[in-house]
Amino acid sequence: MTVQVKDMVFDKVAIGPVSTRIYQGAEYGKGSPIVLYFHGGAFQSSGLQDNAVAEAIASAGAIVVVADYNAPLGGVFPKPLEVGYSLFSYMANKRASGLGDRNSALLVAGEEAGGNIAASVAFKARDHYADALDGQVLISPLVDPFMGSSSMREADSIGMRERWAAGWSHYLSGGGCHPYAAPCLCSRISGVAPALIFTAKDDPLRDETLGFADRLKQAGVPVRQHVSPAGAGWPSIYGGTSDKPPGWRESITQEFGSFVRDMRRQPVPLKT
Repeated sequence: MTVQVKDMVFDKVAIGPVSTRIYQGAEYGKGSPIVLYFHGGAFQSSGLQDNAVAEAIASAGAIVVVADYNAPLGGVFPKPLEVGYSLFSYMANKRASGLGDRNSALLVAGEEAGGNIAASVAFKARDHYADALDGQVLISPLVDPFMGSSSMREADSIGMRERWAAGWSHYLSGGGCHPYAAPCLCSRISGVAPALIFTAKDDPLRDETLGFADRLKQAGVPVRQHVSPAGAGWPSIYGGTSDKPPGWRESITQEFGSFVRDMRRQPVPLKT
């Protein structure tokens, strides 16, 4: 599917203007899902760049809004979350945002550090605005500041471990470690929106991603998860390169489409 891309500033968000890049599937129509997307970058990246994951989701017929969430207030917790939640609250009023219609599902999504922000927005939405969020899509979310998993110990092979350690240090430099800052440490998991979770067998964040998925399931949260095979080009979502075909993109498009269809069909646990 052809995807149209345009930049837009949401200037009526509570925390102030937020720059976004919008990916829109050419075949979108009434009731197209709206996805608020948070990019990766180890908690230190800002600015709007081309985003292959957002494009893959838009290819399923969604309207994907990639937010420059670090720019307005900085990249230290809780500022990125404040930006993310304020933008989510604004977009929940679909007439105000000018996106979608009353039949449009609203989801949050993110990769790597952006997956952390998406999961945290989902927690905060459960606590303050539960009826407005329909789902969350977490793509190798960076949720564990202790970085002690087996797959993480293999991260040096693509040079990411040091970068993520520096990113966590930056993000938590405001002091303390609130559960919203590190979702894997949150003791109250139940009641959050249904989740679609992606990782890959050769993903350094595989173990913490699947561990977080398991905790959601144990708390009764509907979860659908997909693990791409090794060599599918998955590390390229972290900015690396691969000689392998980017098979993960097709997986994201297909799994997102199925997730939304299941979500709309009936409010029961999704397959895992």
